[in-house]
Amino acid sequence: MRLYAGHDLNHLGQVENIVAKVDSQKPLQRVFTRREDKKGSPFSFFVGIAILLLCTPSRGQDSLQLFHRMQNALGGADKVAAIHDFEDVVRADAWHDDGRPMGVVRKRVRFIRPAYLRIDQVGREDAYVLYFDGTAGWEILPNGTVADLAGDELKFAQNYVWHLNLNVWLADRNPQCRITAPAPYVLVVTDKNDPSLKEKLTLDAKTFLPTNSGSLSNWQAFAGVKFPQQISSFHNGTKVAAITVERTKINHGLKLADLSVKPPDRRPVMPLP
Repeated sequence: MRLYAGHDLNHLGQVENIVAKVDSQKPLQRVFTRREDKKGSPFSFFVGIAILLLCTPSRGQDSLQLFHRMQNALGGADKVAAIHDFEDVVRADAWHDDGRPMGVVRKRVRFIRPAYLRIDQVGREDAYVLYFDGTAGWEILPNGTVADLAGDELKFAQNYVWHLNLNVWLADRNPQCRITAPAPYVLVVTDKNDPSLKEKLTLDAKTFLPTNSGSLSNWQAFAGVKFPQQISSFHNGTKVAAITVERTKINHGLKLADLSVKPPDRRPVMPLP
């Protein structure tokens, strides 16, 4: 399995699509109720309309206002934008869709704006290394083969960067993104050029944090920006990973050379637990 973005486990990205299965020898093949008036009185009708108008942010301006409330809850858009480099290490207990355990997976994600990405993952069923510079990159497969990113592999890396929290949380500053609010406390960010790139954010009604109905929890601030430290990951409605963030570093001077260097032994480079 490959923990996908989004924080993913990254608590970086799309939690519903956080897990993908791969052949261990091949590149990745990449998820009010209200009391009714029996007579249907005009009063109940207008009350219902008023509630609908108050609770449903249907217009673009309402969507943007809700998005800004989320940004403020996270710490503020400017603080998110001030994050130049990011690193986190997560540990996940993972399962197949049928409930069979996959063991423990550890993943290290390093990111430098605008789109430099390095992933090192170790797990019983899928260990790999990936580097992407926003245009091209390479991958070390579980069998030690080094391959240039192409086809589905390249698409995976592109999607991973798109879904990163640090990018989704600044979607209002990206002219290629469309923000809608199809339901109360629900935001959807979509790429205007590729509708398949989509991120759904379900906000907590009290805190306005994008908790995704409890899938993201235990929020802690780093450099003034809140990140979830516990993530429950689902695939087609089945829980496939319980993720704990072990370490988060913000703006600690990551260099491009740190991300692009291939490990001499062709194995993932992981910090000590």
